[in-house]
Amino acid sequence: MTIKPKAAEPVAAAEAPAARTFDKTVEGLKQSAATASAGLEQAQAQLKEGYDRAVKTAEKLAHFHTANLEAFVKSSQILATGLTDLTKHMAGTAQANLTESMSNLRALTSAKSLKEAFDLQSGFARASVEKALSEGGKITETSLKLVEQATAPISARVTAAVETFTNRA
Repeated sequence: MTIKPKAAEPVAAAEAPAARTFDKTVEGLKQSAATASAGLEQAQAQLKEGYDRAVKTAEKLAHFHTANLEAFVKSSQILATGLTDLTKHMAGTAQANLTESMSNLRALTSAKSLKEAFDLQSGFARASVEKALSEGGKITETSLKLVEQATAPISARVTAAVETFTNRA
């Protein structure tokens, strides 16, 4: 028996649509791979961009906090120096008051009459009250200036923080 060519033709005709389907499937897979690759590249670029922004933000925050720490250190130094000066001034005033009190006591003990002693004591008391009021005013003024100077670096940092965070909003 001989094989008829017509019988072979239907098999070849059936193979042609299968080959086209296979080619379409391969082409679809290639396109899917290209799309996935492009999507991956885009995601990688976005990830790198986000990472770079995060690093820059971290650097800015580190710089900002370093400046805050420097302001607190400067403020503390101003306050410590000012309190030392104020304490020295108060100690000097106390020493002067003690010396003056001893001098007044000597004058009182050398008074010749009760009226003279009373007049001396009245003068000493008046002078003492005037000095106390004057010194109190000076100490208050000095303390207020010290507080203003000591808080200036911190106030500057608060202003910088407000400007920084309101400009980003």
